Amino acid sequence: MVMKLSLTKARADLYKIVDRVLETGVPVEIERRGRKIRIVPVKPKSKLDNLVKRPGTIVGDPEEIVHLDWSGEWTEGQS
Repeated sequence: MVMKLSLTKARADLYKIVDRVLETGVPVEIERRGRKIRIVPVKPKSKLDNLVKRPGTIVGDPEEIVHLDWSGEWTEGQS
């Protein structure tokens, strides 16, 4: 569902229109001289989306790392 407005109406109520788009998520379409533009909310990007995939970082089966037994490597009180 897209709300359609003339440029004159959009200009008169721009701040209200933008607030409504942000609150409802419903885009607004504005037409001028037969051409259309849309005001749409942009979903914030997750920080995790910026991670770069690094194939080959873990060599072997990652499940083996979860079940590693380090008890033989650790001795209390020794440096």
